[in-house]
Amino acid sequence: MNTPLPFDSVLRRRLVTATGAFLLASSVTQALAQTRRRATPSQTEGPYYPVAEPKDADYDLLRNGTLAYAKGLAAWVQGVVTDLDGKPLAGGTVEIWQCDEAGHYDHPRDGSRNDPAFQGFGRVLLNVAGEFRFRTIRPAAYTGRTPHIHAKIKVGNRELLTTQLYVQGDPGNARDGIWSRLAPEDRALVTAPFTPVADGVRAQYALAVGA
Repeated sequence: MNTPLPFDSVLRRRLVTATGAFLLASSVTQALAQTRRRATPSQTEGPYYPVAEPKDADYDLLRNGTLAYAKGLAAWVQGVVTDLDGKPLAGGTVEIWQCDEAGHYDHPRDGSRNDPAFQGFGRVLLNVAGEFRFRTIRPAAYTGRTPHIHAKIKVGNRELLTTQLYVQGDPGNARDGIWSRLAPEDRALVTAPFTPVADGVRAQYALAVGA
């Protein structure tokens, strides 16, 4: 015959069990929070987003129709887009636009002074891994702005993010009002080194959006 446990022993066991369950739940919650991605900061679209759909809007900004652009430093700008849980944003689109090596955009507000051989705008579909890749130039500076590339992420017609991508170590960053207003942890999300490769330089960005 089993002797019943005293009331205080039963209570103590229940408290220990409850405490253990609470600590386990807390550790799981913390682990999940640690795996969440920090959202890529949103930044201004600026005044030079295309007013009309460009005739050529593919991944290769160094070719505009039959024209080839040979100025500046050729670059691969690539990366991955995920949601905040790290799931690839497969099927979304990434758009980029930037000035040519002389600092001019393909836009009436910039006097349409851009080099016609530079495509200036591109759009790609994210693959199943959420990856994108563009062939372009290392972004150029112009009056008042550090080198940057504008980027926009969409799913269908829904815009999830508009931001700007920067060159790590560029001396113009600290003087740029838009870049310098970012918190240090946000700067790290949109600033990447342009490292030498066989056919120019390459930059890699990891972008996270609330989908």
